[in-house]
Amino acid sequence: MAKNKVCTRCKTPITCLPETIEHCDCTQVQLHPDAKAFLRSSFHKCLCNTCLEHMNQLIVDARTEDFPRKRSEMVEGKHYYLENGYFVFTELYHLLKGQCCQNGCRHCVYGFKNRYL
Repeated sequence: MAKNKVCTRCKTPITCLPETIEHCDCTQVQLHPDAKAFLRSSFHKCLCNTCLEHMNQLIVDARTEDFPRKRSEMVEGKHYYLENGYFVFTELYHLLKGQCCQNGCRHCVYGFKNRYL
């Protein structure tokens, strides 16, 4: 039986088919093994195909990046952007950090910010 859910990342309505997962839309997205492992360990439950593709690309891109340990290693637009004089860290930065701080960050790649909404 189909279940109506929302994507835990973008809140788009999706239809989930857990009893017949092979017929679910999400099986159409080819995920890198690292992306599959990451998604299993995150707070995300069901994601829409657009978010699955985005997360997959983010994980693949991050494989060639190192976490910027010093401010001088951070690249504006890639690791952060400025908003009203404040640093806002990107999904890539959070992913490279390697763990969720559970502070509900705006661009939390781990899905924690959506956990209680």
